[in-house]
Amino acid sequence: MARLQPVRGTHDILGEKARAFRYITETFRTVAERYGHQEIATPIFEFTEVFNRTLGETSDVVSKEMYTFVDRGGESLTLRPEYTAGIARAFLSGGLQQAAPCKFYGFGPMFRYERPQKGRMRQFHQIDVEILGVPEPQADIELLAMAADLLEALGLKDHVTLELNSLGDPESRDAYRGALVEYFSAHEDKLSEDSRQRLKRNPLRILDSKDEGDRELVKNAPLLHDYFNEASRDFFQAVTDGLDALNIPYTLNPRLVRGLDYYSHTAFEFTTDRLGAQGTVLAGGRYDGLMEQMGGPATAGIGWAAGLERLSELLPADALPADSRPVSLIPVGTEAQTAALKLARDLRRAGFVVDMGYRGNLGKRMKRADKLNSRLAVLMGEDELARGVVTIKDLDRGAQQEVALEVVADHLNHYR
Repeated sequence: MARLQPVRGTHDILGEKARAFRYITETFRTVAERYGHQEIATPIFEFTEVFNRTLGETSDVVSKEMYTFVDRGGESLTLRPEYTAGIARAFLSGGLQQAAPCKFYGFGPMFRYERPQKGRMRQFHQIDVEILGVPEPQADIELLAMAADLLEALGLKDHVTLELNSLGDPESRDAYRGALVEYFSAHEDKLSEDSRQRLKRNPLRILDSKDEGDRELVKNAPLLHDYFNEASRDFFQAVTDGLDALNIPYTLNPRLVRGLDYYSHTAFEFTTDRLGAQGTVLAGGRYDGLMEQMGGPATAGIGWAAGLERLSELLPADALPADSRPVSLIPVGTEAQTAALKLARDLRRAGFVVDMGYRGNLGKRMKRADKLNSRLAVLMGEDELARGVVTIKDLDRGAQQEVALEVVADHLNHYR
């Protein structure tokens, strides 16, 4: 029989990895709620149309990477490849337009069929925030400040760089698109096959190509900022002024783009040089045209997401809080076993982490206590129980003393 293995591109989360994920999500929850965001959890799968509409049927995600299947009812369903589309769908289907502006945060697994590599899995996990219904640049500034605060709280402030760009408004992008088509058409014979297709459908995607030949051509391509109208310039100026006022450093990256038409104005990434080729830690942008593309009313939106796998790889070695050291209950004899069960429950209700081995003599149970790095061992033999006491041993110092059974919890409070 073949050995059972996890599916390629997936992994089990336990031990240190589970502790890191929990630390990140709990820190994220704290920061998000300080900024007034409410938690949302959307389904892991949606109707395929939700993602086809939002990601674009010709995008790599939709055409190559989505996990799509037909269920028993004949419906085409897709495991979510990202969070924003599901939250936008929830906003529309839940009639939340009347409650706008809405500020959400969530986290959970996402799914993309791609070649597994460091920092990139087929099942991966993201944290995500969105603000819906705020067209003003204050939302952009606030979400960027929130991202900076989170990365600082995780101890990553000195390991990331905020790269910032503006995509302008639709009018500016239309003018820019024409300039790109003219430029790349003159060099079409040097473009990769994928980028020749992008030239016909969406030339902005060429700017994000990973092909080396394409990247050389991109170096001399026109810059979007040269085609900004006054409204686009004013919006971006307001964002950068806000970041300056908050002392949030950033680097302007005029080649940072989002290929889909519903993106506008602010686009940003927090990047690092500590993860090899996969250097993006947290990324986001404004998507004022998304709701209309999904069939809803015009609604401004902006958000960002970050991968838990990548964040956990970047955490400083001393970032995770120490595990609570347990109290080991060690009953000796049949009668002591029942008494130990009762004491264990009482101590757990009082807030102590308690371990009680299921079998073994005194020596084996003491070895288990040592392996678990227990702070204290509570020994309960038949003689002690007859006298209404237990023996508490300080495993760090080796000292021990008898304590009345009814005051054990009070005595242990000194070791919290």
